[in-house]
Amino acid sequence: MNYKDKISQLLDQLIKKQASDLHISSNWHPVFRINGLLHTEHDVHFDSEYVKKMLYSIINEVQQNSFTEHGHIDFGYTNENNERFRFNAYQEMGKPTLAIRHLDNTFKGIDELALPSVMVKLSQLSSGLVLVCGATGSGKSTTLASIINEINNHRDAHIITIEDPVEFVYQNKKSLIHQRELHSDVMTFASAVRASLREDPDVIMVGEMRDLETIRAAITAAETGHLVLSTLHTADAIGVVERLIGSFPGDEQTVARHRISLALKAVIAQQLVPNAAGSKRLPVVEVLMVNQAVSNLIVSNKTKQIYSLIEGGRSEGMQTFDQSLVELVKNRHLERIVAEEICHNPINLKKTFQYAGAG
Repeated sequence: MNYKDKISQLLDQLIKKQASDLHISSNWHPVFRINGLLHTEHDVHFDSEYVKKMLYSIINEVQQNSFTEHGHIDFGYTNENNERFRFNAYQEMGKPTLAIRHLDNTFKGIDELALPSVMVKLSQLSSGLVLVCGATGSGKSTTLASIINEINNHRDAHIITIEDPVEFVYQNKKSLIHQRELHSDVMTFASAVRASLREDPDVIMVGEMRDLETIRAAITAAETGHLVLSTLHTADAIGVVERLIGSFPGDEQTVARHRISLALKAVIAQQLVPNAAGSKRLPVVEVLMVNQAVSNLIVSNKTKQIYSLIEGGRSEGMQTFDQSLVELVKNRHLERIVAEEICHNPINLKKTFQYAGAG
């Protein structure tokens, strides 16, 4: 069996085991992440040279040189069965290591992913900034893909995605979709967003708001009549607002607060948790919809008070992380003990359980 065949075999196992991720380390066994837990395949073992040759069997010379020069590389890969994967290759004490994520291109709908129904409303926005946040592995990319898919199914729109790497590969339906990849199609997120404004877009999806220049470009695009979708690595909705404002230099923050208050339409913060049956993971989702009251708090630099507006904003589709937990427990999708372990405010959670009749 050659090296490409071996990596293909491992990718087939990843799918067969219904794992989300596969870790291939030098001088160790393959490790699969299944429903959030790590499972080691003890029957297999690779030395560092074998791992390197498996990697080099699926990347080109330019990518090989980049890995040698920088010590890491991100890329998307599609196997013979048209299954899509995201690879991150990196060095660990001088030895090559692979982190591989399976990208499910079946494009599950918002209902199938157990996401709040307000997500459909977000897909119908004609302009503004919508951000999805959460830790690595919290399902941000899948949530963004579900919104893009909803637009593709129901709207006549020109969608431009800017990704590193391209993860979900879309087919044109009602929408026209162009996908651009960092380093191969564009040099930076910020320059790609600025260039996209000359490409007649209705929707721009930016893989990640990594730096101030990207944030500036995204806000400008949202202000000029485009729907901009992106992600941030923050834990909750209020953290997103504070992170956006804090990215600007101090002397620009007053103006930035005003611009953000007008451009930002919604923040989705999520975390994946095991369901009651232990068969899969479910999203716990906090939703902030930016209404006039929220906008006023952003402008006046009172972002901490936004939480109370989220708590009382259920009629507008808003919900806190803990309110989402209560709903999952109430509908028997999640064990109460799990909710109590991961909630943000145990005292409030208990009160919410009592109020909702779930406790």
